[in-house]
Amino acid sequence: MITATRHESWVAMVEDKQLVEIMFDRPDQGRIVGDIFLGRVEAVLPGIQAAFVDIGTEKAGFLHVSDLEHEDDEDENGGRNRRSRKYPPIQELIRKGQEIIVQATKEPIGTKGSRLTAQISLPGRFLVYMPGASRVGVSRKIEQRDERARLKKLGKSILPENAGGIIVRTVGEELTKATFEREFKRLRATWKKIKARADSSKAPATVHREAKLISGVIRDLFSDKFGSVIVDSRDVYSEILQYVKNVDPELKERVRFHDDPVPLFDKYGIGEEVQRTFDRRVDLPSGGHIVIEPTEALVSIDVNTGRYTGKRDAESTILKVNMDAAREIAKQLRLRDVGGIIVCDFIDMESQQNRDMVLQELRSHLGRDRARTKAFEVSGLGLVEMTRQRVRPSLFQSLTLMCPTCRGRGRIQAPATVVRTIERSLKRAGSSGSEKSILVKVHPEVALRIMEEEPGFVRRMSRYTKIEVDVRDDPLLGQDDFRFLSGPAETDVTAKYAAA
Repeated sequence: MITATRHESWVAMVEDKQLVEIMFDRPDQGRIVGDIFLGRVEAVLPGIQAAFVDIGTEKAGFLHVSDLEHEDDEDENGGRNRRSRKYPPIQELIRKGQEIIVQATKEPIGTKGSRLTAQISLPGRFLVYMPGASRVGVSRKIEQRDERARLKKLGKSILPENAGGIIVRTVGEELTKATFEREFKRLRATWKKIKARADSSKAPATVHREAKLISGVIRDLFSDKFGSVIVDSRDVYSEILQYVKNVDPELKERVRFHDDPVPLFDKYGIGEEVQRTFDRRVDLPSGGHIVIEPTEALVSIDVNTGRYTGKRDAESTILKVNMDAAREIAKQLRLRDVGGIIVCDFIDMESQQNRDMVLQELRSHLGRDRARTKAFEVSGLGLVEMTRQRVRPSLFQSLTLMCPTCRGRGRIQAPATVVRTIERSLKRAGSSGSEKSILVKVHPEVALRIMEEEPGFVRRMSRYTKIEVDVRDDPLLGQDDFRFLSGPAETDVTAKYAAA
C-alpha cells in the first residue's frame, strides 16, 4: 500500500493481513543512500585503513579500504569475499585532496557520517550494473540450479568485454535475452552520463540521484509475488501504471487506485500499527511479552513470561513463551527497521534441544527479512547475539526526537530529588556572597512537594544562606528542571550555582 502527499510518502507491505514492513520519505529527510558523488578525500587514516571523504554533506563520509575498487573479488552470487581478502595499505591507494567517485551505502546515523563505497552499482529492474567489476552474479534468492546456470550464461552473452559486471536480480528469473540487453544498454548509458557529469564538475558534487522511495520500491520489489499495489495518490498511481506497462505489462492489473473517502491507512489499520512501533513493550499471544530497548551501542530485547503460567511444567511454559518471542522479535526488527547489533535475552531453558528449537525458529523467521541478518548461537549467559544490516536510521529514530525533559535517559528526577538539588544549589549561592535575592522557578509538581512536605523550606533556606529566597511554579519548565533568577532584574544565574 502506498499513500503519498506533497510532504511525505509511505509504503506499507502487508503479508497475510499483517503489516510486516513500513518505509517512509520526506523531502526534508535528505536521503542519500544510492546517490553517487564526486568527493574529495579529506583525510587518510592508516591506523584504521579508512578515509574521510567530503561529499558536500554536513559530515564527511567514511570510506574503508575494502570499499575501494580492487581486482574483481566477487563470489558467484555477486557478493564480495572481503573477510578472506588482504588489501594493499589505503595510503598507497588514495591520498588527501584526491577527487574520487563514491556512492552512499548507509545514511548518516547519529554522530556518524554516511558509509561510502567506490564500487559503484546501478540498480535496474532486472539487473544491477557494476562498472568497476567484470563478472556475472545471480541473486541468491534464485535457487534452482538450472535457472542460475542459464541466467549466468545469458548474462555473459550480453556483457561486452571490459564493460563492467552485472548481477541478475530476483525478478530477472525466467527473462529473455532481449529484455536483458535492453536494460544493460540503458544502465551503461546512465553510467556514461554520470562519468561525464563527474568530469565536468568540481568536488564535492552530487552526480547522480537514486530513485526516490516509491519508484525504488516498485522497481526493486513489485513482482507477480504481490497480490496488488494499492495507491491513494492519482499522480503516483499514473506513474506506477506507466512504469509497469513499460517493464512488465502483466502486472498492470495488480495496480489499484484507492478511491474511497476513508483514508487508505485508516481502512487497513496501518496507522495504529505504526504508532505501536514506538512502544517498548510488545505483548505475545501466549500472555508473555518482550521489551525492546534501543541504546547507542546496541538494541537489547528482553523476554518475559508475564501473566502466562502454562498448563504443565515450567520448561514447557518457558519454551512456549520463547517460541512466541522468536517470531515476534523477527517481525519487530523488520517492522521497526532496527539495525546493528541486537542482543536477545530469552528466558533460560535447561534443555539444549529446546534452546536449539528457539534459535531455529528465530532464524527461520529472520529469513523473510530483505535486510541481511545473522543470529549466533546461544551464549554462556543465555543470550542470542545477532546483527541486522543497517542502511538508514530506524523508524523510531527517524520519526522521533530526543525528549527535552529526560534528555534521552527515559527517566526524570523525582520531585524530592529536585528539591535536594535546589537546596545544594542555594547553599552554593549563599557561600558566594554575591546574591541578595533569588527567585526559584520550579515545575508545579516540585512546588507542590515543597508546599505539602516541606512548608518551612523557603524560610529555612533564607535563614541559612542569608539570601531572600522565593519559590514560584512555572508549568513551562520540565518536571526535574529549575531556574535561579537573581535580583529585581531576574537575571538567570542557574548555570552559575546549579549543583549536581
